[in-house]
Amino acid sequence: MLMKTPAQSLTEQLAVRFADRIRSRLLAPGARLPSVRQCAQQHGVSPSTVVAAYDQLLAQGLVQARKNRGFFVREMPTPRADGQSSETKAAAARAGGGASPINATALIRGMFHKVSNKPHPGMGVFPPDWLESTFMPAAVRKVTGTRALQDFSLQYGEPMGDSSLRRVLSQKLASLNVHADAEHIITTVGATHALDIVSRTLLRAGDPVMVEEPGWAVEFARLAALGMRILPVPRRADGPDLEVMAKYCEVHQPKLYVSVSVFHNPTGYCLSPGSAHRLLQLANRHNFHIVEDDTYSHIAPEHATRLTALDGLQRTIYVSGFAKILAPNWRIGYLAAPPALVEPLLDTKLLSTLTTPSLLERALALCIEQGQLRRHAERIRTRLDAARARSVKLALGAGCSFAAEPVGLFGWVDTGVDTDALAQRMLDEGYLIAPGALFHAARAPSTLMRINFTTTQDAAFWRVFSRLKASG
Repeated sequence: MLMKTPAQSLTEQLAVRFADRIRSRLLAPGARLPSVRQCAQQHGVSPSTVVAAYDQLLAQGLVQARKNRGFFVREMPTPRADGQSSETKAAAARAGGGASPINATALIRGMFHKVSNKPHPGMGVFPPDWLESTFMPAAVRKVTGTRALQDFSLQYGEPMGDSSLRRVLSQKLASLNVHADAEHIITTVGATHALDIVSRTLLRAGDPVMVEEPGWAVEFARLAALGMRILPVPRRADGPDLEVMAKYCEVHQPKLYVSVSVFHNPTGYCLSPGSAHRLLQLANRHNFHIVEDDTYSHIAPEHATRLTALDGLQRTIYVSGFAKILAPNWRIGYLAAPPALVEPLLDTKLLSTLTTPSLLERALALCIEQGQLRRHAERIRTRLDAARARSVKLALGAGCSFAAEPVGLFGWVDTGVDTDALAQRMLDEGYLIAPGALFHAARAPSTLMRINFTTTQDAAFWRVFSRLKASG
């Protein structure tokens, strides 16, 4: 509820609340604001107060009114290379299915623009206190002596990435039965950069790309921004729907398929060996590459089925990183590629970032080589198992069900209500959630949401959730 103060009227408070969300993209361009009556009920104010607040947003150019339809977040018009303004693009997107109130980049922005000090169930990362360690700063100190600091800082690093890290990564991959020599590994600025390098190397604007659905919201947005045509492949418990993929191959001849084989985001599914074999046969028959994003490898079983292990880096490209488990701000990721693709992928890396930071790569190599990362990951897994058990119990108690077996970092939860609408109401209470519509290429209302088990062990969140769910 809003409370009138001498410094700020209820109208001003409500307008500021919506303006902050619009500017931080927690309300995406094209999103519809609540109706006047609905907004008045949610915030405990009069309809006239809502009308006045919306008028202020109109005056600031943040929203636009559409006759008989309501108020919508405005897209600021900017020129586009294809001749269409971004406002025109937003209109086209609305016509094709509408915009979700919270979009992919809003979740990323939420990591930096805190809506409150409360835990955020929609976040895709471990809380900072889970990642704290003494070995990381010690490793940095060890590799940054005066001479080393000058040697590293006064010249660019190795184009492929620090050789000691690539050697250690080769050994680490071998433990997963992924056999990649150091000269087939390229370090990147995080795993997302690795995915971007692959896309920019193998694809051109307009090319069709097969992506799992539900899938990683940021990957949909990233590929769309590059002008790719997204072909959503339903993700099942054992793997992708191969019949759908086969039809895509016959009609569209896609060059690439992007997959999270192990602890799939958001469902937690793991690829079965049988599905993996059939998928690789399809790739060979129709001549497309597979990018295997193994971002959650540090919390996953080593014996889990990985396409790259079965394929031997022929049609597969392996991608992973360390932001989830160790040091988000170090921005260290990597890819392992077939020999014929190494040079083209390296060219793309050099065009985007030149090289990557050798000092931190050398420090990471030390953390891996001395077994500290492995022991750290074991502690994280133990703590995550306990958090997951508590979170699942609370979710079930709040009347939710799980659309997939709860494993890994994320739960794919069926709430029974429209989670797009719920997301904005939860924001009023200081909680950022990830509505199910985010994880689909074609936006549509969904009763699902993705929860982070580390940030949903708090009973206070589920009490607020239950109250808002019951009040409709």
